[in-house]
Amino acid sequence: MSASKPTIFIIGGTGAQGIPVIRGLAQANTYIIRVLTRDPSSARAQQLAALSPNVHLLHGTFTSESDLRAGFAGAWGAYINVDGFATGEALEMFFTIRCYEIAVECGVKFYVHGNIDFYYKLSGYNPAYRCGHGDAKGRIWEFIAAQGAADKKARGGRAMKVAALTTGPYMDMALSASTPVSPAIERDEESGEEVVTWRLPLTENGAIAHSSLDDLEYYARWLFDHHQDEQVDGMNLEVGIDHVHYRDVANAFEKVTGRKARFVDVDLDMYFTGGGLSKIADLPTGYMVSKESLAAMSVRENFTGWWNTWRASGGNKGVVKRNYGLLDKIYPGRTRSVEEFIRKEAQKAEKEGKRTLWDVVASGKSVLKIIEDGRRGPVATA
Repeated sequence: MSASKPTIFIIGGTGAQGIPVIRGLAQANTYIIRVLTRDPSSARAQQLAALSPNVHLLHGTFTSESDLRAGFAGAWGAYINVDGFATGEALEMFFTIRCYEIAVECGVKFYVHGNIDFYYKLSGYNPAYRCGHGDAKGRIWEFIAAQGAADKKARGGRAMKVAALTTGPYMDMALSASTPVSPAIERDEESGEEVVTWRLPLTENGAIAHSSLDDLEYYARWLFDHHQDEQVDGMNLEVGIDHVHYRDVANAFEKVTGRKARFVDVDLDMYFTGGGLSKIADLPTGYMVSKESLAAMSVRENFTGWWNTWRASGGNKGVVKRNYGLLDKIYPGRTRSVEEFIRKEAQKAEKEGKRTLWDVVASGKSVLKIIEDGRRGPVATA
């Protein structure tokens, strides 16, 4: 390990978000990247190790404090993104707060929290917008930001600088299987043609502030590269492509691929009965959580609040907003529209495997690690 390169400890590195974050940091060639993983031999872990000799895998789990101390030991920076779909809301809050506290204990200088919008608070604490996997991360960020502000006031300067990278739902999920916004290939009853179809409860006026996973390469590295900037200390960098409606996703897919696509608005009952989440709708959102837990929130309950949030966020004027002008300044090359995103994905598919986006949708593969893992892991009772 080079003494001249600071070490960044990463939790969540083999997930959909972690891979581009690490890819961006590895390309910089200015950091040692220490990645916590339960299985260093997994395909995702080996993909990360192959990026650069600066990427080091650490066998362990965020549920072990000894593993956390081994990860934070000697680290200058940290990027922490605990998987709420593994832990559920309550356990994610506990383990992420312990990550923050142990980072302070171990002398980490710059800590980035992988964040999601605090939907419940943004709605004015309207229970219709309760969404455990987002609210946990947003609530944790408020704790971290408050701790940092208290340190700054008490010590005349912050012992550990902090920032958050807040992502919207990944746009990549719209082309992937087994996600909340997955499409299906259906046969049109009138024409007999196959049509890529998104049956989603978005309504006509809703929109989702989608993020591009590839863009996270830049945003995460920007935070670490600019850690000394006054604006970054305590910053919540809220990123996204645009507020996207799925009629625009279907139109862009047709325009780019030349294949038929459509959006069909459905109600929540129909979505949870026949959609991609129907088989797990009544299970706890976190697979580590038992059904008997007092803190359990079902997938149906979680994503009802999620969809209510995006139904009320159309036109960048509702519950969840973004400052796209700021993002243009930070990353002039960012993806700015769903059509641009789909064109990039079509080019990537052709380059990587001489496939079309139709083939990608038809493959049935998911971008989400939790699907690869089969929603399996240790079960807790919290």
